[in-house]
This record gives sequence, C-alpha cells and structure tokens, in this order.
Amino acid sequence: MDAAEPLPSVEARLRDAAPHRLVATARRVLAERVGAGEVTLFLVDYALSVLRPVSHLPDTGTPVSAHDGPQGKAFREQSPVIEVVRSPAGHLVHLPVTVRGDRLGVLTVRLPVEAAVPDLVLQLGDFATALGHEVATAGRDTDLFLLARRTRRLTLAAEMQWQLLPARGCARDEFTVGAHLEPAYAIGGDNFDWSAGADRLVLTVTDGMGHGIEASLLTSLTVAALRNARRAGVPLADQASLADQAVYSEYGGAKYASTLLLEFDLATGTVHAVDAGSPQLFRQREGRTEQIELEAQLPLGMFEESVYDEQTFQVEPGDRLIVVSTGVHATRSASGIVFGEEVLRQILSATRDAAAHETARAVVAGLIEHHGSSELASDAAVVCLDWNGRPH
Repeated sequence: MDAAEPLPSVEARLRDAAPHRLVATARRVLAERVGAGEVTLFLVDYALSVLRPVSHLPDTGTPVSAHDGPQGKAFREQSPVIEVVRSPAGHLVHLPVTVRGDRLGVLTVRLPVEAAVPDLVLQLGDFATALGHEVATAGRDTDLFLLARRTRRLTLAAEMQWQLLPARGCARDEFTVGAHLEPAYAIGGDNFDWSAGADRLVLTVTDGMGHGIEASLLTSLTVAALRNARRAGVPLADQASLADQAVYSEYGGAKYASTLLLEFDLATGTVHAVDAGSPQLFRQREGRTEQIELEAQLPLGMFEESVYDEQTFQVEPGDRLIVVSTGVHATRSASGIVFGEEVLRQILSATRDAAAHETARAVVAGLIEHHGSSELASDAAVVCLDWNGRPH
C-alpha cells in the first residue's frame, strides 16, 4: 500500500462501504493504491469443495477448486500464492481470507510485474484479513455473501443448522479448531459449538435425534439451552442437566439429543467432560491414536431430571483431539461394512501433519468415499482441535 494511505485508512473505507459494495470498494482501493487490474473475492462453499466468486445474482462467475490450483493452494495452506501470468503480463496474487481461524475464502489480485514485491504481498495479506472481517460483519445485513457460498439450494433444516453454528474454525494462541458438517446442503441434526474466554474453552458436539426439520428443531433447542446455561456461568455438568430439562419438557422423552461437552482450562490443559450420548472422542499424541473412553451417560432429554457427572483428563502441547458424531463412526458402505475406528485411525494417521481444518475435511471425504456417495444416510460432524497450551 502507498505510505500516503496507511492500512487503518483503508480499513475505514471498507467499514464505510455499504455491505453489497464491499467488493467494489476493495477493487477501487487496490486499483488506486497499487495499480491492481483485477480484484476477485472467492468464498468457499458449504461443502468445502469449491471457491465461488462473489457476484450479484443472476450474474455468477466460474468457481474454482478449494483444494487444487493456485487459489485452492492458498486456501488449503493458508498462505499467499503468486501466479505468473503473461497476457497481460503481471502476477496474480492469491491471498487467504480468514477471520480468527475461520477460513472464508481467497482474495485474488492482479498486479503489474514490478509491483509484486514481498513487502506489498504482506500488506495485501493484511488487507485480505481486513476485508474478511468486514464480510463477516456485513453478513448481518445482506444475503450476498451467503448466496455466494451456495452451489445449490439448502434445505430448510440445513439453513437452520448453518445459521446456528459459531463458525467453521477458531484460532487462539492455546488452540486451533477446525470443523465440518455433511451432507452440507441437507444437514439436519448435527451441530458443533464453542466459546472461548480468558481462561476457558467450552466445546460441544450435538447429534439431534431424527432427520430433516424435526432433527434441526431439536438440535436448535438443545444448543440454545446449552448456551443459555453456559452464559449463566454454571458448571459443565449443570449445563448438561439444564439442557436435559429443557429438551425433556418439550418432548417428554420422545426425542433426545446426544451431546459431548468439553471444557478446557487454557492455563493447565485440564479438560472437564460430560459424555451424554454417542459422539466419540479420539486423541493423537506422539504418533499414537487412541479413543478417550468416557463414562456413557444418558442423552439430553431422554428422562426427566437426569443428573450428570463430570470426568477429567489432561491434554498436553502437541495433542490433537478429534470428535466424530454417530453419522461418522456408524456409517456403512454399500456392502455393509461400518466406517468404524480402523478406517478413522488410518485417515487420522495420514493427516497428522495437516492443519486441523484439513483433517476435519479429510475425515468427511474419507467417510463419503467409504459410503460411496455424498448423499449420506446420516448427518456427520467432525471437529478437530490442536492443543498448543499456554506458556508458563
């Protein structure tokens, strides 16, 4: 960026732009400051399969792979990728657009040959991050960016579930979380949720009973009840008890939600856990993958006034935790073979050096390959957490 207009001034121009004019404003700013000849914002679709250019419907641009090619590499590796182009001569700079660990997409900027110097690429990376924050905020006032993420229409149940999620990733010094849901455009009852404060991270994975809109309504009630209890400051076991009462009072035991609740002490790595149902928890440590066996307690809402107990275990710097819902570990192939722990371990071992986001996506991709179709019989949720710990 030109020293005459520092980044804060550029951010102010983005903040002042109308939500539907954000990309046009970014294009105008970069043309003025660095001579950019082309600026395109790509957002990743719900299935994490393609990056789609933001455009005003009915106009649409050609999507590109979220895994291959220069844009896919920038998204997958979360680092700038410079592509040399000859007509017209210049460079395409592909920059990841990420907000606090939530990967939104890629910003592609065409620069003159002489402009693509390392210092400018770093500044463009800051610009892409600033744009990402504005896109996340603008989503409250316009459907433009949500529509850009869709390769087809969501079911009503899926619409509810995606709006209920906090994000698909979160990054702090102490941890990184990456998560994914499938079938992305028809998800019903699976959900993940988290909240990080100064000293605690609370993470939940919920699997609402049933399919479609009924499962979505059940899960929405369960997640809202868990959030309400969490925000009241009650202990983890009491959060489960209060949510259990809320679900039972509505459904009388006819429907229930399986939930795993985890609370991490960011300073010590002590984890409090309540296993209220079927999500399974695995830990990778020093090359070994093991299931963390927790006391199986009643799903939320199965019986009136259930009492829940907490267990504790310890995570260490370098640990990776993976939570999978029933739709992952119980899915069968066309020949009737359960996906199960053995296949899951193979995928987790093969992706140990990959980022948490990519590991969550790889587990889902392996599940779809095992099932033989992206039209899964049950919802599947995968959450991967890499634990760094807090320096003493």
